[in-house]
Amino acid sequence: MKLLNASLVIAPLALAPAFALAGDLVDEIRLGGSGIIDSKSSKDKGFVGSAEIYLSPFESSQTGVAKVLLEPRVQIGASAGASGTDQIYTGLNWHLPLGETFFAEAGIGGTVHNGNLDTGNGPRLGCRFLFREHVALGVKVTETVSVMATADHSSNANLCDGPNDGITHAGLAIGVKF
Repeated sequence: MKLLNASLVIAPLALAPAFALAGDLVDEIRLGGSGIIDSKSSKDKGFVGSAEIYLSPFESSQTGVAKVLLEPRVQIGASAGASGTDQIYTGLNWHLPLGETFFAEAGIGGTVHNGNLDTGNGPRLGCRFLFREHVALGVKVTETVSVMATADHSSNANLCDGPNDGITHAGLAIGVKF
């Protein structure tokens, strides 16, 4: 049975405007699409859609690099595909402006998935909860809309008994800031 379906991926986006109106909790929502970067052990294939909510950043009195490091955003998301492993994830995301138009992002957190643990046709992931890292390079199209090239990787960091094939995606996303 699938852990996620399309309605669960889209549901966070439907709720985001309500959150944004309720105290500026939501900073940005994103929709993305990616492909699975194949490895010898990964049998996942095809398109993977994602929906993400980024909460407003923490606040500090710092400037420069210290401000970037001390003001991450909480990321909450889901990804699903017809032939891939579905995931629900959360973590921290650091946003680094590269001038007025471009930016880079990096983040780390955790994910829960519905994939194979130690047998089957998909990647063998060893345990249900995995670490998740992500990076993005983006461009601001307008003050509120941005487009990003994204990559993410989920694995158990060899902390579980069993295999650690991992899952890696690369794709594009569109973000709308509130």
